[in-house]
Amino acid sequence: MKITTCLFLLAALLAPAQHTFGRPPVYAGYVESYAKARGFSGTVLIQKGGRTVYAKSFGWANRQHKVPNNIDTKYRIASITKAFTAVLILRLYERGMIDLNKTIRTYLPDYTGEAGDKVTIRQLLNHTSGMANIDRNLTSAESAIRNGIPHYQTPLTTDELLARYCSERLVNEPGKVFDYNNADYIVLGKIIERVRGETFGQVLGEEILRPLGMRDSGMLYQHDVLEGLADTYFFRDDVKRLSNDLPVYIENWYAAGAMYSTARDLLKFSDALFDARLLRAETLALMLRPGLDDYGYGVWVYAAEINHRRRWIVKRPGRIMGAQSMLFHLLDGGVTVIILGNTDAVSLDDFAAEVGKRAAD
Repeated sequence: MKITTCLFLLAALLAPAQHTFGRPPVYAGYVESYAKARGFSGTVLIQKGGRTVYAKSFGWANRQHKVPNNIDTKYRIASITKAFTAVLILRLYERGMIDLNKTIRTYLPDYTGEAGDKVTIRQLLNHTSGMANIDRNLTSAESAIRNGIPHYQTPLTTDELLARYCSERLVNEPGKVFDYNNADYIVLGKIIERVRGETFGQVLGEEILRPLGMRDSGMLYQHDVLEGLADTYFFRDDVKRLSNDLPVYIENWYAAGAMYSTARDLLKFSDALFDARLLRAETLALMLRPGLDDYGYGVWVYAAEINHRRRWIVKRPGRIMGAQSMLFHLLDGGVTVIILGNTDAVSLDDFAAEVGKRAAD
């Protein structure tokens, strides 16, 4: 997708969005029947033409005590965090504080990995670093149950994460192979901290959350008890039912996946991003230019035929065990679908695609 094309598509989105509720649309019945049939637990929010046209929650935030999900429920948003990290990097790029073509050691001079003088910031953003995948031994939920996931079940500082799991030898030539790798975004988080001289959470709050009024979003830590946060559950094949997620230190996902948010807060982020209020239009076009595997910077960008028309879609899913999240946006249609869930009972890729298709009518 050429930058000029992306800029043209973005131009139609520059009017400020209004977050008001209207009459439920005709596709509300589809959402509710799909959710009921598949046991979806979470929140669905749909915006069309700058107006919230649907918002409803399903299932339980806490199954033991029958606490229902609602529009204000906070969810673990997993890898949607990467979109925030990419925006923070690009805001530093706009200020001349980061050069996307410079290598890791330019900003982390004490970094010991082979990637230090070979992998650029751009290659971290688009997952073509060639670094060893931090999750290469985590092949399934059953594997995690049997063997554990030490890099998430052991308390680690971000420096320890970087040294132990993001500093190994390269397994591919940088820039040549797409490999979705949390390690890339852990390194980016450390670069943000080093350039700004603050923690990632502090920079996130100053640059995005507070300016946008995202009061129900932030970074998760195992030691914090967060009011209104949904518990998470995943289906275990061995016992054939939903079970509590494995105990983990959620902060170990760091800049790759440790955020929480609500559907309404994520809509604020989406509106600001696609209205070019977080990034300049030309920088946003750079973020949304698809590369290998249709991946831009922190998001997937691809064309699909919807209702006999070729449409450009930006998608940012996330998943950590039972925590599932989806930000789905039609670039040339002004439709945004946000789905946040606290079980793995439903494929959010399929759900969002079908909802987006019906909303685009």
